[in-house]
Amino acid sequence: MTGPDGSAAASAAPSGARLDVRGLRKVYPGSGRSGSGRSGRGRSGSGGAGAPVEAISDLTFEVRPGELVCVVGPSGAGKTTLLRCMAGLLPATSGEVVLGESAITGPPEGMAVVLQEYGRSLFPWMTVAQNVELPLKEKRVTRRRRAELVRETLAAVGLGDVDGAYPWQLSGGMQQRVAIARAAAYEPRVLLMDEPFAAVDAQTRFDLEDLVRALWKRLGITVVFVTHDIDEAIYLGERVLVLSARPTVVLEDVEVGLGPDRDQLETRGTAEFARLRTHVYELVQQAKQGVRSLAAARLTHTVGGADV
Repeated sequence: MTGPDGSAAASAAPSGARLDVRGLRKVYPGSGRSGSGRSGRGRSGSGGAGAPVEAISDLTFEVRPGELVCVVGPSGAGKTTLLRCMAGLLPATSGEVVLGESAITGPPEGMAVVLQEYGRSLFPWMTVAQNVELPLKEKRVTRRRRAELVRETLAAVGLGDVDGAYPWQLSGGMQQRVAIARAAAYEPRVLLMDEPFAAVDAQTRFDLEDLVRALWKRLGITVVFVTHDIDEAIYLGERVLVLSARPTVVLEDVEVGLGPDRDQLETRGTAEFARLRTHVYELVQQAKQGVRSLAAARLTHTVGGADV
């Protein structure tokens, strides 16, 4: 692994793994209590407090080995539910998620997750280095190799000089870098990221976006990145999965042809970026109105730039 300036010694990069989501459906069961005689508000918004909620209707898609795919959709579209099912943290009602050749039935080896709430994922009584090292102990990595991985990953995210600091002594952006370093040090084949930059300022967000793409290119791992930010999804992803409103289906799988090398100013200023942003924005707006298929969507632009 190399640092941002290329000065750190390189280590063997893990290869990404294929992820298949096949007919995934998730229904949250109701409470079993009637809403009669109560002010109860069911999570579904209708049918009383005891009504089950179908969060995901039918999701099928593939993430190829070493690919970076972003997921966007309306608020409440089940993006986090999808990610939790993919991580083995939440059982599906039906369908399956397959990592390589094995169906996921619990948190699998070779997978790491970075959450939005970085403050809750770091232990405040542990130093930065200790936080990064912790999952390596659970993985039974040797002490010498743990030290190497901690040093290399902290250098890679630009935190090589704060290894002895505590998380509460760092800014929000630096804390999220620690969380990313911890995930990278684990040497995963798949990295799942659930709106990891939602709580940081715009400048820090741009820096972290570039960091994710740099690490993805160096490590060769598979990344699934959930975000509410359409521009972020297009800038980061090789593909963008646009989800419908709940119960969720894939509205469109959008290919992003912006090339492997991206720059915050130049890439975002291109005509192709603008076309992709307009197209995905229109899809999300259509999803909010209840559209559940591309054929039913009323779009004024296509990703090719021609009016429809």
